[in-house]
Amino acid sequence: MKVKRIDIGIKGLKESLKDFAETWKKIEAGKRVKKEEGIYFDSIDTMRAVLTNKRLSILKAIREQQPKSVYELAKLLGRDLKNVNQDLKLLADVGLVTLEKAKTDKKRMIPRVDYNKILLEISV
Repeated sequence: MKVKRIDIGIKGLKESLKDFAETWKKIEAGKRVKKEEGIYFDSIDTMRAVLTNKRLSILKAIREQQPKSVYELAKLLGRDLKNVNQDLKLLADVGLVTLEKAKTDKKRMIPRVDYNKILLEISV
C-alpha cells in the first residue's frame, strides 16, 4: 500500500501572507507553481485544541477499523454519538476527515481517512 501523508504546520499570519505573495508573483510571471497540500494553524495552542487525544483516536479508528457509519464509529470508541458527530464535523472542516453519504441510506454518513501519516512541522 502506498503511504499517503498529510502535512500539518504552524504558520503565523505574517509567514502565510509572505508565502501567498511569493506564489502570486510566480503566477503573475507565468511560472508554474507547485501545489502544496497541508493544514496550517496559526499557533501550537490552536493546533492542540483541534488535535486532541480523542480526535486523534477517531482518526486512528477510522483508518484501522473502517466503520460504515458514524454510529458504528461511536460504538467502536465507546463514546456518545453526539460528541463523536461534533468531533467529526470539526475534523472534516479542517480537512482531516471526509464524510461520504452512504449509497443505500442517504442519511447515513461514512467517515474516511485517506492518509497513513500526519507530519507536523513547526518553524522555530
